[in-house]
Amino acid sequence: MPSPTPNAFVRRARKIYTPLGFKKGYNFTLFFIFGGAWLGFTLARLQFLNFSIFCQEASPGECFYYKDLGYVGLYLHLGCILPGALLAFLQFIPAIRYKAIIIHRINGYIIILLVIASNIGALMIARHAFGGLISTQAAVGFLVILTTTAMAIAYYNIKRLQIEQHRAWMLRSFFYMGSIITVRIILITAAVIISKQPYFMSQPCDKIDYLLGEQETLQRYPVCGRYYNGSQPDQHVSVLANFNGYVDQIASALNANFGMALWLAVAMHGIGVEVYLQLTPRESNRLREVSYQRQLEAGFENPGRAGLTVDKIGDGELWVPGKTGNT
Repeated sequence: MPSPTPNAFVRRARKIYTPLGFKKGYNFTLFFIFGGAWLGFTLARLQFLNFSIFCQEASPGECFYYKDLGYVGLYLHLGCILPGALLAFLQFIPAIRYKAIIIHRINGYIIILLVIASNIGALMIARHAFGGLISTQAAVGFLVILTTTAMAIAYYNIKRLQIEQHRAWMLRSFFYMGSIITVRIILITAAVIISKQPYFMSQPCDKIDYLLGEQETLQRYPVCGRYYNGSQPDQHVSVLANFNGYVDQIASALNANFGMALWLAVAMHGIGVEVYLQLTPRESNRLREVSYQRQLEAGFENPGRAGLTVDKIGDGELWVPGKTGNT
């Protein structure tokens, strides 16, 4: 049955996405939405490579900890993940994969190295990032494990020419990393919500001094006098979490919520990527057929499942080349 004649909008859209290598409009739409958000977020944060600008835009008090080793960790993270994110955007343009595969491969190797280095930097600053709560440190560590493991599995699969599994695990890795965008939305929303209730967070007096100065710190938190006279150099005080309040209260509102926001964002992105993979079985099967042919030509044992596939390491039904409905 012949395809219906596309309307004017579809014809115009095809003139845009066809040169980029997209064959279906919904794929370009998803790329435009999620890839556009990824690119926009990354470009907006390139200015953070300037430390003074970063300190102006960061959560109040963040830069108090970014000195010596903390500074190294911060810029190992930012200096690697920002260019890595820009290069990753190119990986999702089909025309590059089809017509410039060598660029896709070299770009992929560079991205993997940059992500690993940025993850090391993230671990270096996790102890104090956004207050350094245990929930925050655990979430950062979990995200590092997720992204590193997903990229390692993707790398193994492409070396075994298991292309559909390489696609799946690279998508997972980038979706996990994309949670850092969603976390901002959740964080600000949660900070506004808890500001309507009396929530408090413990903050060190030296950090409050960094934000307010000695005079205002002593005026609002007299117990910090123990910090200034040296009797309690690690003195902490309870600070109201209020996103509409003083700078120290804004810091508490953001610090108290960051761990929760990151856990929730990672969960949302983890579920989202699995839904997408389940909704695109035809593309997965097409790539597995390609994998089968390339593995066969390369002389691999068990072509079609030379990499990490469900029918090889699990109890999935044995995949048969050319059979419709394989997953």
